[in-house]
Amino acid sequence: MNTLQAVSAPRLYRIIAEQIAARIRAGEFLSGERLPSERDLAEQLQVSRASVREALIALELEGYVEVRVGSGVYVLDPAPRKTSQGVSQTITNSNEEDPGPFDLLETRLLVEPESAALAAQTALPAQIAAIEAAHRAMNTLNEPGRHDRNFHLAIAAACGNAALASTIAHLWSLGRRSPVYARLEAHFVTERVWEQAHQEHAQILAAIQQRDADRARHAMHDHLVGILARLRADFGRLAL
Repeated sequence: MNTLQAVSAPRLYRIIAEQIAARIRAGEFLSGERLPSERDLAEQLQVSRASVREALIALELEGYVEVRVGSGVYVLDPAPRKTSQGVSQTITNSNEEDPGPFDLLETRLLVEPESAALAAQTALPAQIAAIEAAHRAMNTLNEPGRHDRNFHLAIAAACGNAALASTIAHLWSLGRRSPVYARLEAHFVTERVWEQAHQEHAQILAAIQQRDADRARHAMHDHLVGILARLRADFGRLAL
């Protein structure tokens, strides 16, 4: 008996990236030319600006464009491209489970505030100590991303719900495996951004220490909304 093979639907940002890549290959966008703004591309394609941003990062990973934060996105010479077959090897094939950076962050926004609220209610003293240690370890020079992850995962571990903690850990794992997420952070997460994140972490920690579930929920929500806003800063202006 013949069996059917599962069909994997490509992520929207990959479809967008391939459309733009096809126009570059066709010579509609020339080497050295600045691409239209994210807003214009989103209007032309009838998609969100977040999806366009993910597509542009994917194209940068493929060697089609160069992102210059504070200036815009520019078409590169075709010679150094990784592939001549469009957005294929680096993005399309190797990351079938990659839901895209903004999908991940929006999902974290749904679950991590509740995790923080639960941690404020149920965390054991040793678990609060682990959150405090992760917060103290974070600085702007020595692997701030690793300490950021440890802080959030320590809160998840303290929430008292194993399924919720596992879900949050999986979301972080998907983010770590995503080259699009990594490149997006490289462009927009500066030392100043890490300083701001550390301050926001302090607010979350204080609420958990004081067993204030509502304040912990709101502090985590505000922190994640801030991350989304910072990663959505225009390519054409400096990240805040």
